[in-house]
Amino acid sequence: MRGLARREFCLVLLRRMADVRPDLVAEALPRLGATRAEAHAAHTRWQAMHHAPRAPRGLALRTAVLGPPDELEDRRFGDLDIQVRRWPVPLWPHLHWELLTGPGGTVLNEHLVRMPGSPVPRASAGDLRVWEHVLDDVVGLPGAESVDPGVVTRWAIQLPGGVRATFVWGLLQQVEGPQGTASFV
Repeated sequence: MRGLARREFCLVLLRRMADVRPDLVAEALPRLGATRAEAHAAHTRWQAMHHAPRAPRGLALRTAVLGPPDELEDRRFGDLDIQVRRWPVPLWPHLHWELLTGPGGTVLNEHLVRMPGSPVPRASAGDLRVWEHVLDDVVGLPGAESVDPGVVTRWAIQLPGGVRATFVWGLLQQVEGPQGTASFV
């Protein structure tokens, strides 16, 4: 594998998701026409690009891999001007990869978000859909509390009744009930 593009970028995202849901990652590889070896090669190439002294950094690296964004939006948060960029990703047709950048192209945050007009039904405490709902779908539910697990690619939401939703790159990976039993919707 010489370079990376959107397909390979999906393989990179799957690497972190495999830590939580290896079963779903194994099912996803054929949908991308990829093998485990190709997924490993994509992740290795991504890591090499992050550590190579001459490789692009931040926004430039993402643009080199993903191409120009399909959407670009200027936003202001307090005193900070940011830009929001979004790209479709081939594995999840109802999602976009979203990148928030600050001055000079500094990457502030990046994760999967819902596309407008998505056919996925709204999330509710009783209906959380693994690999369909995203962080923004769940964080706004009544009584939801964000939990930072301390890993940049992961996030969790604690819901009333002891339900915990775990996300990787903003995509719901698992839902655990109050007795610690995992339920996968």
